Amino acid sequence: MANGAILVERGVPGRAADSLPPGAVLVTINRPDALNSLTRPMLEQLAQTFKSLRADKSARVVILTGAGRAFSAGIDLTAAQTVFQGDVKDIEADPVAQMELCPLPIIGAINGHAVTAGFEIALACDILIASREAKFMDTHTKFGLMPSWGLSQKLPRLIGANRAREVSFTALPLDAPTAAQWGLISRAVEPGQLLPEAKRLAGAIIKNQSGLVSRYKGVLNDGLKLPFGEAMKLEKERAHAYYSQMKPEEFKAMQNFVAGRSKKGGSQRSKL
Repeated sequence: MANGAILVERGVPGRAADSLPPGAVLVTINRPDALNSLTRPMLEQLAQTFKSLRADKSARVVILTGAGRAFSAGIDLTAAQTVFQGDVKDIEADPVAQMELCPLPIIGAINGHAVTAGFEIALACDILIASREAKFMDTHTKFGLMPSWGLSQKLPRLIGANRAREVSFTALPLDAPTAAQWGLISRAVEPGQLLPEAKRLAGAIIKNQSGLVSRYKGVLNDGLKLPFGEAMKLEKERAHAYYSQMKPEEFKAMQNFVAGRSKKGGSQRSKL
C-alpha cells in the first residue's frame, strides 16, 4: 500500500521463502530523488502509519528502511520552517513519538545515509542493522538546529558520551562498520544482504509469543529510562503482574511447550 511517500508492504502466506514473512510489515521512506528528505506531510504520514500499526492485530514486527541510496537525509530544509515552527508537541504528527508508543518490535534496516532527523528516526528503532555503505551523521551544529527527537540523549547512552560528542560536535559521518564496533548498530552487512537479514530477524521474532515480545519491549525500553535499581524493581513488578493474571491452562501450555522443546533437543543432541 502506498501512502504518499511512505510505502507499506505486508507479508502474506504462500510467498517464496525469501519474501517478507507473514506478520511482518515493511515500511519504506520513499522519496529517493531527494534522498528521502522529510517534509511535514511525510512526517505526519509516517506517524500515522506507526499509530495504525498499534491497533493492527495481524502485524507482529516492523521493518523500516529507505528507498534508493539513503535511509533519510533528514528534514527537507526547503520546508524547514513548516516543520520546526509547527506544533512540536503534537504526538499525533510525531513519527518518533509514535514509534516509541508502538508495541511492535521495529527493525531499522539502514540502507544509506541517516542524517540528523533521519538519524533520530533510526534511533527510535528497537534493533538496528545497516548496509556497510551506510553512514550516520548529526548535522544539528552545522545548520544551527537543536535536537528534539532524542539524539542528544540517546546517542551517548548507546556509544558513550565522548564518542557522542565527537559525532555531534564535528558533524562528521560515522560509517556502519565503526557504528557496529561502537554498539550503535547490531551489525553491518553487505548492501544486498540488508533486507534478507532484516527479514530473517523478523521471522525469528514472529516465531515467539507476540504478547510477550511486546511486554518485553515495554519493560526493556521503560527500564532504560530509569536508574538501575528502579529498573530492576520495574521488571519484578511487571513479571508478578504478568504471572498473577495467567490461567492454569496457560501454565499447562507453557509446560507442554517446554517439554516438547526438551524432547526435540534431546533427540538432536543424541545425533551429535
